[in-house]
Amino acid sequence: MITIDGTPYALNDPLVLAALGGLAVVLLMLILLFLSARAAGRSARAMAPLAMQMGQLGQRVQGLGDGQERLAGGLHHVSEAQAQSQTAMLQLMEKRLSEVSGQMNENLQGSARRTAQTLGELQQRLKAIDKAQDNITKLSGDVLTLQDILSNKQTRGAFGEIQLTDIVSKALPKDSYTLQATLSNGKRADCLIHLPNPPGPICVDSKFPLEAYEALRNATNDWEVNEAAKFLRTSVKKHIKDISEKYILDGETADGALMFLPSEAVYAELHANFPDLVREGFSARVWIVSPTTCMATLNTMRAILKDARMREQAGAIRRELGLLFADVERLGTRVENLDRHFGQAAKDISDIKISADKAGRRARRLDNFDFEELAPDTDETVVKLTKDS
Repeated sequence: MITIDGTPYALNDPLVLAALGGLAVVLLMLILLFLSARAAGRSARAMAPLAMQMGQLGQRVQGLGDGQERLAGGLHHVSEAQAQSQTAMLQLMEKRLSEVSGQMNENLQGSARRTAQTLGELQQRLKAIDKAQDNITKLSGDVLTLQDILSNKQTRGAFGEIQLTDIVSKALPKDSYTLQATLSNGKRADCLIHLPNPPGPICVDSKFPLEAYEALRNATNDWEVNEAAKFLRTSVKKHIKDISEKYILDGETADGALMFLPSEAVYAELHANFPDLVREGFSARVWIVSPTTCMATLNTMRAILKDARMREQAGAIRRELGLLFADVERLGTRVENLDRHFGQAAKDISDIKISADKAGRRARRLDNFDFEELAPDTDETVVKLTKDS
């Protein structure tokens, strides 16, 4: 039981129950209202960032729309620029293709001309090669002939003499040497060079130890090399001895002689590997020369001959100089006489001009009938033309 304003009420009273129920409903509504307001506040606070984000999202969507419009415009410009670029590229490619085509045509034409020229040159070279082949064939025959010549001692000696004759004839005057000269001992030298004393006439003899040299070249072992070297030493020593005994004569020839080797290879072999033979030749006063060194030696001899002949002609040169001096003196005298004659001739010409002027004046007076003006000339000088003897 409850008491309200002094009035007691039973709890099971329907009015009390109704009032309690209404009160409970009011309380519940208040509570719900409070909870709703609280929830609404929390929702409002929670929705504020969301609203802000929604606003930002809207701004971004707006920006995206604007960007899409700008992108569409850019794409349009890009498409237009691409179309223009493609057009320009096509035009440039067409122009370039035209230029390349022209250049290719020119290059092809030039290549055709060069090819034709090259073919012509090749044809000429083939002709030259054919000609060279013929020359080689001929040379092969000549080489075989040369081998045949060198294989025989007599023909090999003749070959050396011919080569020596050719060198001497090119290096010396014809009157300064004698070929196949016979000495007082009855020996015949291939060439005798008439040098003045000293040293006097010097003999040149051609030798060609080809067998010994070929044996040395063809040796395949030490024994063959030694045997070929002995053979070469023996041959060269014999040649040195023969020349020293036959072609060096006291009072008749120079105190030395030349041994001419017609092969540079043999000469080089002796100086490179057999210096003892060269020294032995020096001791025997036999100088070994090759075609090249022989030419140099003969040029030196030519200078000696020239100097000797100049000394021999020194008297004649002095005599001719005296005669030349006398001729110069006579020439001076005659020039003086000619100058005097020229002076006399100049004076005579001056006098002739004076007389001619006077005669001209008289002729003009006569032509004008000026007889009264004619007066005798005071100058009665008569120019006499004489002929100088």
